[in-house]
Amino acid sequence: MSHSDDNNQIDAGAAPKAGPVPPHRKHRRKTAALTFAAVAILAVGAAAGAGAVKLTRPTPEMAPMTPVAISTVKEGNLVTIKGKVAEIYGNKFILQDDSGRALVDTGPEGEGGKAAKAEEAVSVQGRFDDGVLHASYIVRQDGSIDALGPAGGPPRHGPKHEPRHAPGVELDHGPLNDAPPPPPKP
Repeated sequence: MSHSDDNNQIDAGAAPKAGPVPPHRKHRRKTAALTFAAVAILAVGAAAGAGAVKLTRPTPEMAPMTPVAISTVKEGNLVTIKGKVAEIYGNKFILQDDSGRALVDTGPEGEGGKAAKAEEAVSVQGRFDDGVLHASYIVRQDGSIDALGPAGGPPRHGPKHEPRHAPGVELDHGPLNDAPPPPPKP
């Protein structure tokens, strides 16, 4: 056997030449790609569905709470108070019990006095902030419940919630007119 015969044998034993891909392999690739895409779409849909359910689920604030006297309500607490509607002012009303009175904000859902009627006995659940009970739920004498929105009202911001200063210390708020500031001293 010559050297060239030996090379021919090695070349003959080399990997076969790559030709066109058979149709059954193309079909497998398409099927795998479609399966992967379907699984990905289902996963995204499941995540979106779980998020939607979480957003539409009632808040845990509606847990039955024992009503407390209005005079004992503390700032920032989630409370339930019970009393009679004394006065109505648009989307707010005054709830009165034997211990005192509280201003209840019903938000846009109670605009025009729709949330409660004068002299009606109700229980109101919500968050007490800045001297106002921001109502989440109103429970009527017949047991019906009106959901009004999230407790707590709008987010805090503005001058009322800036850091406080000590008594007698003046804060420099700058000039009150549109005059430019004085030039720096040399």
